[in-house]
Amino acid sequence: MALVSVEECRRAAQLALGNVGADAEAAQLQTDLLLDAELRGVPSHGFLRLERLVTRIGNGVANPQTRGVHSWRGDSFLSVDGQQGLGPVVASHAAKAAGARARQTGIAVAAIANNNHIGMLAWYAETIAEAGLVSIILTTSEALVHPFGGGKALLGTNPIAIGVPTDAGPFVIDLATSLVSMGEIHDHAHRGAALPEGWALDADGKPTTDPEAAKRGAIAPFGAAKGYALGLAFELLVTALTGAALGRDVTGTLDAVKPASKGDVFIVIDPLSGQGAALAAYLDVVRQTPPVPGFEKVLIPGERGRARKAERLVSGITLADPVWASMQRLRDAAPAGGARS
Repeated sequence: MALVSVEECRRAAQLALGNVGADAEAAQLQTDLLLDAELRGVPSHGFLRLERLVTRIGNGVANPQTRGVHSWRGDSFLSVDGQQGLGPVVASHAAKAAGARARQTGIAVAAIANNNHIGMLAWYAETIAEAGLVSIILTTSEALVHPFGGGKALLGTNPIAIGVPTDAGPFVIDLATSLVSMGEIHDHAHRGAALPEGWALDADGKPTTDPEAAKRGAIAPFGAAKGYALGLAFELLVTALTGAALGRDVTGTLDAVKPASKGDVFIVIDPLSGQGAALAAYLDVVRQTPPVPGFEKVLIPGERGRARKAERLVSGITLADPVWASMQRLRDAAPAGGARS
C-alpha cells in the first residue's frame, strides 16, 4: 500500500486525463469525483477506475470533450444525449440544468443516455443539496447481480442516492441494490483479499470468496428478495425514461472497448418548505438515541465517510500499490497529439 498526499493524487489524475485530451474543466470534474470516493473510504469508485477510463478514451468509446446535448421535452423533462462523454462531466451539466429548471417549475427530471460511468452518486446528491435542492438519483450498470433465487447475473447494481438539504448540512444516502458493488470486488482483487461469504457466486452459480471468480460470476442482491425487487424496479424505471439498454445488453461500465449503454436519471426538486431547522433537529434526535450493546453511538448515514474525508485531507490517501503505480505511469505518459489540454 502507498500513502499519497491529496494534492499528489489530484495532480496525477488531472495530468493523466489531460494527456488523453480532457480539457481543464473535464479533468477537474472527473478527478474530483474519483478523489472524493477515495477520501470517503470508497476505493471501489476511486482511482482504480482511472486506467480503464483513460483506456476507454484511447479506444474512442469515451469522449473527453463533450458536455452532452440537451433537449427539453416539456417544461420539466430534460433528455440528454451524453455522446459517450465522461460520466461526471455530462451528469454534472445535466444536474445543473435540472436544478435551474426546478427553481422555476418546482421539479425537473434529467434522463441521460450514452454516458460513461458516473461514479459515486453521493457526490452529486451532496452538491445539489448544498444548493438547497432535493435530489433522487438513479443509474444502471452492466448485469452483475443475480435475481433472488437465481444463479446468473441478469441485473445491474442499480444504485440510488437521495440528498436533502438541512440547516446542519446535506443529508445524503447512496447505496446499491446489490450487496456490494463490482468495484468492491475489484478492490479486493487488487489487494489480494478474500471476499466475505455471501457476497458473490462464481460462473457456475456456486458461492465463492475468490474475487477473481466473482468477477466472472454474480453479486448477491442486498436484502434478498427486497433488494432484488428494488434493483429490478430501478432498471425498468431508468430504461423507461432514458431508452438505455437492459440487463445483459448493458456495456461500457466495466470494459474498455464498448460504448456505454446504461442510463442515468436525476430528479431535482425545490422543497420550498422552510423545514431545514426541523430536519436538522430531528437528525439530532436520531443521533442521540441510546446505543444498544455492541455500538458506541448511533450514526447518521454519511457521517463515517465525512469523518474519513476530514482525516485523509490531512494525512493523505492509502492506495493499493498497483493503483498508484498505474496513476504514475498515466501521469508521465506522453500527451496524445503532443500537447496537454
